[in-house]
Amino acid sequence: MITEKNAKIITLKVPGDKSLALFDRRENVVARGISYSNEVFVKEAKGALIKDVDDNVYVDFAAGIGVANVGHCPDEVVEVIKAQSEKFIHTSFNVNMYELYIEMAEKLAALSPGSFAKKVMFANSGAEAVENAIKISRKYTGKTGVLSLESAFHGRTFMAMSITSKVMPYKDGFAPFASDTYKIPSAYCYRCPFGSTYPNCGIACAEKLRTVLKGELSPSIIAAMIVEPVQGEGGVIVQPKEFLQAISSICKENDIVFIMDEIQAGFARTGKLFASDNFDVQPDLITVSKSIAAGVPLSAVIGKANIIDAPIPGAIGGTFSGNPLALAAGLKVLEIIERDSLSKRAVEIGNIMKKRLNEMKEKYEIIGDVRGLGAMVGIELVKNKKTKEPAKEYIKKITDGCLARGVIIISSGILGNVIRFLPPLVITDDQLNYGLDTLEEVFKTL
Repeated sequence: MITEKNAKIITLKVPGDKSLALFDRRENVVARGISYSNEVFVKEAKGALIKDVDDNVYVDFAAGIGVANVGHCPDEVVEVIKAQSEKFIHTSFNVNMYELYIEMAEKLAALSPGSFAKKVMFANSGAEAVENAIKISRKYTGKTGVLSLESAFHGRTFMAMSITSKVMPYKDGFAPFASDTYKIPSAYCYRCPFGSTYPNCGIACAEKLRTVLKGELSPSIIAAMIVEPVQGEGGVIVQPKEFLQAISSICKENDIVFIMDEIQAGFARTGKLFASDNFDVQPDLITVSKSIAAGVPLSAVIGKANIIDAPIPGAIGGTFSGNPLALAAGLKVLEIIERDSLSKRAVEIGNIMKKRLNEMKEKYEIIGDVRGLGAMVGIELVKNKKTKEPAKEYIKKITDGCLARGVIIISSGILGNVIRFLPPLVITDDQLNYGLDTLEEVFKTL
């Protein structure tokens, strides 16, 4: 059990000998295509702390890529998983149904944005949710085309990969991709593709969609438009409210299903239970996963009942979809988020982080931009603040430097030059400030 309250490095080097020995074993048997951020192996995790097999303790600013919003191994979640495992672990909802599926669906339908009748389907991963949302949209509209944004990440399965923007490493060598997929510019305001400055830009990126649907693609072939409100893997790119509202309106005008991908941005991460509520939009469908069940694999598609009901029985779902252990965990996660006001805490964490990071930005030429929403924050590294040339080569120096001092951080960005912060929402102020102090120590060494 982790008894430490903050980071504690006890080995002379990080990773330690036990982690390195396990890494050698990994090299022999684990597929090369499985990535890793560092060579540390975990022994246990609790709250916002991770202890490795060498007994080093780290403050976790990654949360399993935004999964551990309610912290690692919350006691209450562990208890409900144990209790459910003693009743039944699997029957397949397709064969023998259970109340947990109904109860979780009722909760998500009631809590998600939209003043209309809603229904829910469950799957296992974010990519599965995306695949099903697109299948549902195609069946409902009778159309085939799918629009997504540049800088997007929607998963590694076939359709999800096809609508993802980043080629390396997600798409390289896997062509041909799914047909009838198209992209428009993201509202990447720091690197505006139209050379404009927000908010005095007329939201040119949204107008591009209107132009495309008039001159390049007929709305009669476009079934769906899928958008991340905050592009996590793309580099923590927060889409402006006006952009998302305009995209939503254009989709409505053209009978295009508007899908909000909240897989990374959902469940209090952005300061709202659903990220869409920050933008005053009501998507037709919402895809969720990651933090929905505190690390137990679960995902969902939530949305308008008449759209979700388009596929016939058996057309969507899967053997493990809506696993009872995951649903039990998910119900407890929703309870914890509401009871402990974690959406409010996400705003507090984000404010602390952005204040400190903006102070660092004034000191260090390498920090070109600080951005984020709630506790989903990123800094973009550049060689020169005027030219904005990406400083990708410094990313590993920073992540390794932080790791050696007891802080786990991860990178992202379409150009590979963004540090992404996704701390558990139960992180203490002491742990948060330790992580930020450590980051600044590393910047001083560059």
